[in-house]
Amino acid sequence: QLQLVESGGALVHPGGSLRLSCVASGLTLDKYAVAWFHQAPEKEREGVSSISASNGETLYADSVKDRFTISKAGAKSTVYLQMNSLKPEDTGVYYCAAVPRVFSRHWVGIRATDYDNWGQGTQVTVSS
Repeated sequence: QLQLVESGGALVHPGGSLRLSCVASGLTLDKYAVAWFHQAPEKEREGVSSISASNGETLYADSVKDRFTISKAGAKSTVYLQMNSLKPEDTGVYYCAAVPRVFSRHWVGIRATDYDNWGQGTQVTVSS
């Protein structure tokens, strides 16, 4: 069974950067689409970015375009979210999620309901 563990969350000043990591165990992520989601305090979970299972095609929410970058590394067992120019509204818990896409390897999506494997989340706080 695929297990996902996020790390890298921290307290950072506005304009700063963080790199979140999502490490897979049990299985590699080469057959999974992977996404990052953000849940601000007392708000709904929202899609941030996703990457396809095969060719690395990516998708970003408008709010993070040109600031965040999703990528794979570590023998396809790790997905990163590089977060630059952080804003206070980026504060919240960031979750890594994955869904197998053996038959749709180029698929990318940013809806939480499309994903069925979730990590525990990592806290990001952007504050002066």
